[in-house]
Amino acid sequence: MKVQFLTILAFIYVSCSYSQEQHNSFSLEEAITYALEYNYSVINADREILDARKQKWEVIATGLPQIDGDLSYQNQLKQPVTLIPGEFVGGEPGSFLPVVFGQQNQVNATATLRQQIFDGSYIVGVQATEAFLRYSQNNKEKTDQEIRKAVIEAYGNVLLARETVAILENNKKTLEKNLFETEKLFENGLGDEESVEQLQITLSSIISALKNAIRFEDITLQMLNLIMGLPIEDQTVLKENLDDLVLKQIDFNLLESEFLMENNVDYKLVANLNEQRYYELKLAKSKALPSLNAFVNYGASAFSNTFTFFDSEQRWFGSSVLGFDLKIPIFSSLNRSATTQRAKIALDQAKTQLTETEEQIRLQLERAKSDYIFSIEDYETTKSNLNLAERIEKKNQTKYFEGLATSFELRQAQIQLYTAQQDYLESMVEVINRKTELETVLNN
Repeated sequence: MKVQFLTILAFIYVSCSYSQEQHNSFSLEEAITYALEYNYSVINADREILDARKQKWEVIATGLPQIDGDLSYQNQLKQPVTLIPGEFVGGEPGSFLPVVFGQQNQVNATATLRQQIFDGSYIVGVQATEAFLRYSQNNKEKTDQEIRKAVIEAYGNVLLARETVAILENNKKTLEKNLFETEKLFENGLGDEESVEQLQITLSSIISALKNAIRFEDITLQMLNLIMGLPIEDQTVLKENLDDLVLKQIDFNLLESEFLMENNVDYKLVANLNEQRYYELKLAKSKALPSLNAFVNYGASAFSNTFTFFDSEQRWFGSSVLGFDLKIPIFSSLNRSATTQRAKIALDQAKTQLTETEEQIRLQLERAKSDYIFSIEDYETTKSNLNLAERIEKKNQTKYFEGLATSFELRQAQIQLYTAQQDYLESMVEVINRKTELETVLNN
């Protein structure tokens, strides 16, 4: 029995561990998909769309039948007295008799149905809410693009940091070996102390850079977790490496992709602004139109000297009214005219902004294409330079230990190699990021 229990416990542990590993292991596309569902900004953008839908119904509902109920109770603690001429009841002419009218307790209950028949601002308001809903949807698309871009950059930065750590660790091992051999040569009188010191300086720099790279790797992983909507302390596993990822990002066919201005999110948002300004102008003009509303109500009142309103014998008196309200704007001291002119100016400004945005997007597209091409060319150049720097460094190592090169020449070759390594890694990330920029403009 104990063995079975331990077996079940082990199975549960392994299953949970596997599930956790699967949950935190992502390719780049999986990381993007996850972030587009769980990123905090994405979640709030979805809520904004929901809020826009509720706001649309809120406006629509104002033009639908509205029913209000009203219930009032009055207890006249001291009823007012009215004087009537005494001759009304057979008294002396010129005398007055104090009389109390009504009863001390009174209840009024009324239900009123109101219906809007015509109101120009209501029609425009409904149209404006539909435009606002489209804006919220486009804003959600913009948020998705920004999160996608942020995930790609963060994912690439994590891989860059890890590659940097791996390269620095390898450089450190090579330098430690060189330093050890140089120290032995110096101890045996076959080398000079300056050579040892030169290598010690280089090694110290590499160790410092390695420590910083390890810290930076943790920070980049935390940043990726934050963007994806994961706890920052999660040990997220990245399925892809930098070399494979870069090769996937090199796609010259992307440069020939068809560009449609209407698909660009920035264009859509500015077009939404134009739409909003258009409805603001229509709303200002609609203020000059009459509005017509209808209402019908039914009420009942009851009176009593004592509180007997819940008794079955209590008598209630009904009443009902049907009516219409017509409001006709006549004169506003040119207030409506000024409001309309201001709305027209705002619309003209939005149109100008839309034209400017179109030109900016075209320029942005050309720049994105140029930057993407350059990033690929630079990647190929830095890759070639790295190969050359590695060969030069190896030759200088051989020459140095054969006594044909100085420690200064070896250090220069090493620094050149380290620079080429860093340039190569950064060029790889640039290819990834520049492709993302181009895809964003194309909305591809």
